[in-house]
Amino acid sequence: MRDLIFVGYLLALMLLAFKRPFIFTLIYAYIDIVAPQRLSYFLLNSVPLSLIVFGMAFLGYVIADDKQDSRFSVRQGVMALLLLYCGYTSFQGALPEDAMEKWDWVWKALVFAIFLPLTLRTKLRIEALTLFMVLCAATLIITGGIKTLGSGGGYGALVLLVDDNAGLYEGSIISMVAIAIIPLMLWLSKHGTIFPPDWRVRYFTLALVFAALLIPVGTQARTGLICIGVLAVLQLRFVRYRFLYAGMAVMVGLMAIPFLPQAFTERMETIQNYKADESASTRIAVWEWTIEYANANPMGGGFNVYRLNKLRYELAPDQNEREPNYDYTQDEGPIEIIDEGRAFHSSYFEMLGEQGYPGLAMWLFIHLGGIWRMEVLRRRYRNTQKAAQEWVAPLAIALQHAHIIYMAGSLFVGIAFQPFVYMLVALQIGLDTYMTRRAKEAATIPIGRQIPASRLSGATL
Repeated sequence: MRDLIFVGYLLALMLLAFKRPFIFTLIYAYIDIVAPQRLSYFLLNSVPLSLIVFGMAFLGYVIADDKQDSRFSVRQGVMALLLLYCGYTSFQGALPEDAMEKWDWVWKALVFAIFLPLTLRTKLRIEALTLFMVLCAATLIITGGIKTLGSGGGYGALVLLVDDNAGLYEGSIISMVAIAIIPLMLWLSKHGTIFPPDWRVRYFTLALVFAALLIPVGTQARTGLICIGVLAVLQLRFVRYRFLYAGMAVMVGLMAIPFLPQAFTERMETIQNYKADESASTRIAVWEWTIEYANANPMGGGFNVYRLNKLRYELAPDQNEREPNYDYTQDEGPIEIIDEGRAFHSSYFEMLGEQGYPGLAMWLFIHLGGIWRMEVLRRRYRNTQKAAQEWVAPLAIALQHAHIIYMAGSLFVGIAFQPFVYMLVALQIGLDTYMTRRAKEAATIPIGRQIPASRLSGATL
């Protein structure tokens, strides 16, 4: 029955897409984020669904779209260069067979991110993609929020739509994404036109924001708590009474502690003493190994090269939880642990180890360039007097804040190639190229010439 529901839903969307081919692009985003093929028992997981839909989206763009408004940006060029570089390191790296496991999905994420901005040639398309990304993530966030309220969740125990640990279904990743898209939720509730802002949209947004804040509690992911802190600090830029805001934020945080599960507060307390926490000590040891490996192999070792690492580190004995898989010494000093094949647990070190210094430089250019370009748009349109442009600066701020939260959260999670984040990058590029084109058109249109209202407002798919 579940399979029939998913198939019926996808068929309904595809029927609409044959009239408006851009909808195929939104369907691909839905498949990539929600992964209905994982939720299906047979019908959807037996066909290459994402490949079929991407092919339809590409054909729809080639055949039916107006390529006159498409622009190729510098960051798309860098993503294409990174794609080629990753392909090279995958085939020439230290573990070519292991690298193929990750390359199989990374190239798809990068190709779609390169292609996506070409289709975002109107305001309505930009808003539609933003809405689809938020609502697709919301299917997981709402489920997780309800389960957290009912059971309190637990580290590695909060099952979302399906018992899976890949993509957004992984606890730390969904915690980061849930907090990162809160600014986009708020933007849609104020400037959205697909669902015009009214009391229903506002109340739904408030409920969704609350559910998003519950996700780090339910998953007990320390990354989520850090992301909440980053979001709170970012809001200081635009509040009038900053000291009052900071005081109220601290007060709300303290008042919430008694209502939080004890397991959550105990896990968050481990942030203070990383030397006694096995997870944190492992990460530091992996990062030290990665730096040494990159210095010896500046071009990187290819995907999944972390499987080569062999680690030796120490823990404070008084707070350690012993595990039978580790080799503990019996002296009274720090407990020595020997481990190997541990993941990077950081996007920065993931890029450094797998793609070396050239790959890390390209990755940083893509992401830091996005933050900078959103700041340029914010300053350009923050004081606009045109009603048709009032949405631009708030969206630039929302995308910038989402990106900064990702950059902070990715310090502790290996999500350098997370497809959802690359959709966020593509959305930034689409907004940037769209507004750049509009500015050039406004500067070159002769006096008295009329242009179509739909092109001027961007209100077409």
